[in-house]
Amino acid sequence: MNPPARVTWRTHYALGVLTIIYVFNYIDRQLMAILIEPVKAEFGISDTQVGLLSGLTFAVFYTLFGFPLGRLSDRIGRKPVIALSCIAWSAMTMLCGLAGSFLFLVLARIGVAIGEAGGTAPSMAMVSDLYPPRRRSTALSVLMLGSSLGAIFGLGLGGWVAQHYGWRTAFVVIGAPGIFLGLLLWATVRAPKPAAPAIAPAGTAQESWLQTLGLLLQTPGFLWIVLTGSAAAIAGYAIGTWAPSFLIRSHGLSLQEAGILVGVVGGTCSAIGTVTCGWLTDRMVRRDAGWQIGVPLLGTLLSIPFGLACFLWPQGVAFEAFGIAVPLAFLFYIPFGFFGTWWATPCLGAISHLFPATRLAQATAIFVMGMTLLGVGLGPLVTGMLSDYFTPIAGSEALRYSLAASMSLLVLAALFLAIALPRYRRQLLGQPSPSSAVHGATTATA
Repeated sequence: MNPPARVTWRTHYALGVLTIIYVFNYIDRQLMAILIEPVKAEFGISDTQVGLLSGLTFAVFYTLFGFPLGRLSDRIGRKPVIALSCIAWSAMTMLCGLAGSFLFLVLARIGVAIGEAGGTAPSMAMVSDLYPPRRRSTALSVLMLGSSLGAIFGLGLGGWVAQHYGWRTAFVVIGAPGIFLGLLLWATVRAPKPAAPAIAPAGTAQESWLQTLGLLLQTPGFLWIVLTGSAAAIAGYAIGTWAPSFLIRSHGLSLQEAGILVGVVGGTCSAIGTVTCGWLTDRMVRRDAGWQIGVPLLGTLLSIPFGLACFLWPQGVAFEAFGIAVPLAFLFYIPFGFFGTWWATPCLGAISHLFPATRLAQATAIFVMGMTLLGVGLGPLVTGMLSDYFTPIAGSEALRYSLAASMSLLVLAALFLAIALPRYRRQLLGQPSPSSAVHGATTATA
């Protein structure tokens, strides 16, 4: 069981380095979104093949390696796993720029997926180790800024580099800094000492991964939180992957203009929404622990109408800024970006309250694996398949309707959150459950 976390400048420094690493984790993962059109042109592939490249192929290998690497980080420590993974995925991102064929590009993206599988869950678990429960949602929201900042730099900078120097150069330029960051983490960050190392509780020391998985899934509310992340991620990754192409095809923007709007503007709104959500969650749970699930439920419900309006609004220019004719539809993307991130941070915070340090990275890995296998795997792929299906009917507007269809998954995510809320709340209030003996002490701190 974790001792009370003492927050010092080193704690904040560690969070800062982990956040920057997560920025590049997300940049390397999402860079493909802004490069879809030039990659399609060079290799002559369909939207379905793009979905396979940026979605399913990545997700399958990420998922296969996610739980074992999360388990490894619970046993040997978070820092070495994160550092080596960061170096690996960055090197593989650079290799994407050398792809001479579609097959080579697929293999390089598989390498990125395997590397990133060892970065996300251990980073989230390490932040939970660093900060006490009452400050955890805020700290996790800072880490989760990585996805929004990754969109800003990945789509914005990536679009600019690709526009002026080609898509291959974009992969090399964006991938290189991660190698330095992995070394920086290894050399300068002090990782918190594990509270319950591998020698601890006799019953857990010999636990197989299947036994651990069973205990995790027995925890009240946990499965519904995992399902929430999976459903929301399908919509989120579909939109994150295809939104630039939607602006290019349906609203006539250039590669660079689409990258600026979706990456810089949309990413900034998501960043503000992420921090706001973390702050609001920590504030509200002091009144009632159920707000840990209530806040993401509220944000998800608010995001749905804005998302639908963005993708279904007809062509039309709202105003011109910095030489970009900003579509009217994009004005709805701004509040969607703000509220659309509210499900992630509180769900991760909820998981950190349910499990001790010896299982936290594994529990987080299951959540992230569900997000990745279904979100990354199915979101871009199904949206691409729907786009190909609608093309004979809707022509260049096909992507508009396939993206609107993906929004329906957020309704499902809201339903899962509504089911999880009373179960999670009862768990934190200390009511008996099948797994209460495993982590009952942890719930008392929430």
